[in-house]
Amino acid sequence: MRELIVEADGGSRGNPGPAGYGAVVLDPVSGEPLVEAAEYIGVATNNVAEYKGLVAGLKAARELAPEATVRVRMDSKLVVEQMSGRWRIKHPDMKPLAAEAARIFPPSQVTYEWIPRERNKHADRLANEAMDAGKRGGQWQPSTSTAALDAGAARPGTGALDAGAARVVGDAAAGAAKARAALAGTAKAAGPAGASKTTATSGAAGAAGTAATSGATGAAGTAAASGATGTSMRAETAAGAPVASGTAASAASAGGPHAAAVASRDAGRTLTAAPPVGWAATADLGAPATFVLLRHGETALTPEKRFSGSGGSDPDLSPVGRRQADAVAAALAARGTVQEIVSSPLARCRQTAATVAARLGLDVHVDDELRETDFGAWEGLTFAEVRERYPDDMDAWLASPDAAPTGGESFAEVALRVAAARDRLTARHAGRTILLVTHVTPIKTLVRLALGAPPESLFRMELSAASVSAVAYYRDGNASVRLLNDTSHLR
Repeated sequence: MRELIVEADGGSRGNPGPAGYGAVVLDPVSGEPLVEAAEYIGVATNNVAEYKGLVAGLKAARELAPEATVRVRMDSKLVVEQMSGRWRIKHPDMKPLAAEAARIFPPSQVTYEWIPRERNKHADRLANEAMDAGKRGGQWQPSTSTAALDAGAARPGTGALDAGAARVVGDAAAGAAKARAALAGTAKAAGPAGASKTTATSGAAGAAGTAATSGATGAAGTAAASGATGTSMRAETAAGAPVASGTAASAASAGGPHAAAVASRDAGRTLTAAPPVGWAATADLGAPATFVLLRHGETALTPEKRFSGSGGSDPDLSPVGRRQADAVAAALAARGTVQEIVSSPLARCRQTAATVAARLGLDVHVDDELRETDFGAWEGLTFAEVRERYPDDMDAWLASPDAAPTGGESFAEVALRVAAARDRLTARHAGRTILLVTHVTPIKTLVRLALGAPPESLFRMELSAASVSAVAYYRDGNASVRLLNDTSHLR
């Protein structure tokens, strides 16, 4: 089986009004649903919701089989004609979404087909479930969806799915694994009856909503957009970290020897199998390599929420930042576990690290891979200023980790070097605790890789100046996030 079918839809109750999307990836032989995605996206138009459904469906298909050909079926004539290249895309809200959809698979692997609304009932029902959830003040949950049941009888070539087949949520990881194996030609064909029990819908998250977020974090403007969309995610893929735009939070961690695989997947390549996690992991793994992750203290740019990366003015700590460094040094001295200090080469980190090192009696080693993202032409600007001056680049950056700030560095590129530094340092410091003094993006990247979270999670973590986080890396390649954004020493 080298083909997948994606059916997607979106709707708005008001146009614009409360909106949501739904998407389902189908087995082309049995018609069984392999993955579902749905999300309430707030106020939007029908067409924007339809495009977000398309993006979510394509991402879910790529998560299952990046090498597969994909047949997209939608009842939106507009989206089908625009994505097929026959109609121009004029609306500014749809341009970045269409561009994101076009990047998920090579164009030669995707075809688009218009279908009547009555043949798109599964995706339509998912979109309505998402809007219903939003009306209740929540998000769509795969465990409560009945879309597969409702659509089963109407889908050509299949009978109505029984309740067990449609909602084996606990077996979703196994279902995704078997789907991948079948798509790769390595699993024996089970036929429709066998597949119905294992390819349960996995509720992959439609993360395209990130493209519409705005606002800035409290993080010196570095990972500048916050404003989470409330996407419903389930850790139901069988192995590895998510693809670059991520449709489902992975059940596997990205630590240790699996870094290259994780980084490669972030850049859109294939990921190898990850080690067992949680209760399935080996009981005695020895002492982990523990990273205590310290974000530098404030600079003059921090309270103004300006982009401040490795391509800008390299500001020093402000008086507030120096006081923060003193406070965190005292807290780490009291904790007494740090055995070595490694710092980003930028001045604000070296100054913070020097203050801690003086208190702990340790030397500071500089690692260039721990530097902040290069924000290019955005350096020193606020989010609003970038939105005004570089609107298209900003939309692309919010929509994809592969998009870089104007003349700068993408989050995917940062992930590659940060993962390489992580592997090198964990191998060198197995069983030890080291302090990494670095920036917002490297710290958030280490945390999200450890969690197996998708790249859009970078926009959904708060990381304050002089905050402390911690990740432990075990010898089997698993990782455990133990602390995030602790600022108790500053109060």
